[in-house]
Amino acid sequence: QVQLVESGGGLVQAGDSLTLSCAASGGTLYAMGWFRQAPGKEREFVSAIVWNTGTSYYEDSVKGRFTISRDNAKNTVYLQMTSLKPEDTAIYYCAGGKTLLALTTWALVDYWGQGTQVTVSS
Repeated sequence: QVQLVESGGGLVQAGDSLTLSCAASGGTLYAMGWFRQAPGKEREFVSAIVWNTGTSYYEDSVKGRFTISRDNAKNTVYLQMTSLKPEDTAIYYCAGGKTLLALTTWALVDYWGQGTQVTVSS
């Protein structure tokens, strides 16, 4: 069974940067990425990467600020977040999927990490 363990969340000020990490074990995934869920909001897609090719995808609000990458040797995906805004505050969930579609639609995600809190103060 695939397990996803994520880390890197924290409390930062607007304009700061954070990098989230998600380590996968127990199986092979076609794509990995991140969703986030803010208080009172639905879980939304943030970013995804196709493991073998490195092709990346982003939700419009984070384009130019967030960068997703992967380290094949470490079986780890990273989300580098810069120029953070208060509206980025959310629990960020690492996600794994057997297809690309699964990593852009939360209901189709095959595996979830435990979530890590990112809080951005004004």
